[in-house]
Amino acid sequence: MAEVFAYIKHEGGVADDSALELLSAAKKIAPGANVTAVVTGNGADIDTVCNAMASAYSAVWKIDNEALAYPNAEVVRKALVNTLAADSIVLLPHDTFGMDLGPGLSIKMNSAFVADLVDVEDSDGAVLKVIRQEFSGQAYTHVTCDISGGAVINVRPGVFAAEEAAATGAVVDKSADAGDLSAKRKYIEIVEAEAGDVDITKAEVLVSVGRGIEDEDNIEIVHDLAKAMGAEVSCSRPIVDAKWLEKARQVGTSGKTVKPKVYMAMGISGSFQHMGGLKGNPFIVAVNKNPKAPIFQVADVGVEADILEFIPELTEKIEEL
Repeated sequence: MAEVFAYIKHEGGVADDSALELLSAAKKIAPGANVTAVVTGNGADIDTVCNAMASAYSAVWKIDNEALAYPNAEVVRKALVNTLAADSIVLLPHDTFGMDLGPGLSIKMNSAFVADLVDVEDSDGAVLKVIRQEFSGQAYTHVTCDISGGAVINVRPGVFAAEEAAATGAVVDKSADAGDLSAKRKYIEIVEAEAGDVDITKAEVLVSVGRGIEDEDNIEIVHDLAKAMGAEVSCSRPIVDAKWLEKARQVGTSGKTVKPKVYMAMGISGSFQHMGGLKGNPFIVAVNKNPKAPIFQVADVGVEADILEFIPELTEKIEEL
């Protein structure tokens, strides 16, 4: 069986939520295989992450290099190609960085590529049958691919439950195998987005609104619900694009990453771009009049209703309590 690896994203010495989700996905893709975590970076933070991952993965490969201090996909791609066997199965989170890294990595390794995997139907080590979503989750596709020669698989964050840490893997330093990590593009600086009136990243409860609100004048009922709940208002990208709410309230891969305890998704379809900004396994309540909205696949509670009717009624009931 090919070796199986999970690429671990991290920041400030803390592994991304996708780290243990990839382990769960790997066990469905390659049942019975040992899964190795690969951590790239530079300095003390990488050691902290490696030690944390050793409690979950059977082994952890550390690639420490000054060129990897900032997660540049071009540099990481070189490090992985130089370190991993060509027939390896490599799992990545399907986020902005994973979408940058994955396709080129599969070409360099001459292996199969699967993007935005949301479930695994069957796998025998050579043939993999998976499920993907198309058209913002409105349709499902069933894909069969040959992974006997290796594969790069981007897994949608949040669709696999995080694996419990129950291993004592060794950390192996593979830094010397990384080779030349020169690149045509280089990190210059991080430009922080302008701060808004509210910091939704610190909110424990978010009432988030999408295109189902239909009109800017209806945004007021969302603010009323949030006030009744002691919550903050957030939104999906179409609301920002329409200039109905400021950019600082947007949740998603092109907006803010949030970790609330409760997330109220009002009239939000649940595309992976939006869900990619939701971390920490919150309790999700979804209200949408489309029974096939993909948000219902991840919601803890789903309500099929028109939010223009549902939100005022919910606000009234909460105020009564």
